[in-house]
Amino acid sequence: MKRQLLTLAALLGALTLGVSTASAAGDPHWEQTGTAYTDTLGGGQGLASRADGSLLYRGLASIPLDLRIKGWNHVGDPDIARGYVFDAYQGPDTATSKMFAVTTPSGKRYEYVHRLNPGEKLNNSFATVSPDGQWLVSGEWGEQTRLQVFPAPLLNPATPQTGGDLKEAWQITLDKPVRDIQGCDFATDTRLLCASNDATGTLFPEIRPLLQVDLARKLDGQPVTGSVKSLFALPQRSVCTGTFETEGVDYDVNSGTLRAEMIPPGVCAVATAVHSYRQVTD
Repeated sequence: MKRQLLTLAALLGALTLGVSTASAAGDPHWEQTGTAYTDTLGGGQGLASRADGSLLYRGLASIPLDLRIKGWNHVGDPDIARGYVFDAYQGPDTATSKMFAVTTPSGKRYEYVHRLNPGEKLNNSFATVSPDGQWLVSGEWGEQTRLQVFPAPLLNPATPQTGGDLKEAWQITLDKPVRDIQGCDFATDTRLLCASNDATGTLFPEIRPLLQVDLARKLDGQPVTGSVKSLFALPQRSVCTGTFETEGVDYDVNSGTLRAEMIPPGVCAVATAVHSYRQVTD
């Protein structure tokens, strides 16, 4: 059945290779290198690259039964750091906390619960870990001028080693607002690449843009600012008409491959498009 769904998506979606983003002559830019498909139920919420180059996907079907029973009914865009898998979970609209689950290389899972601060939204769309393994960055839904920063569970010695409470450490203050961020991933110590589901065109000219956030310095346990710019619009191509939805993003530091997910509308939503990019210089 899964193979049939992906075959259907391949027929419905338009595969475009060699599509470049606009840039000044000589500046590096992102060039699309391909499009693959994954079944939305099992992989439509996000993805992360392993050290060997293989991909880990997350979707609604990825939520373990015991976590569903506890009320964690949504999983976001994951990350992998030093072989540890970091998952972002949220509960129902009445939730007063969000949760990060960390799975060790040996398969042991620990749960870290963050109680919402005053004014904090319950959404937990993604988790991404800084290259040094010490800080976990996440974000809320809607229009925001910040990203949240937590000590990375297990990897940061300030966190309990068997799960427990997780307090926000500080924030990344953005120089301009962003909206509906579905995923971010570190490209360098001071650069995040983020996928936005913003279709309004009011904050950036592009619809559903891929954003770049440049930090004033690497994360060090103190508040820091981030400069935001839009790189390009994520593709919205399908024979089905209706509303697309941006989902997770991943940057594979080993291969230099950027991937971003887009769920097509209507019946085409059974399979999620995974668009791949490489940075090139003319």
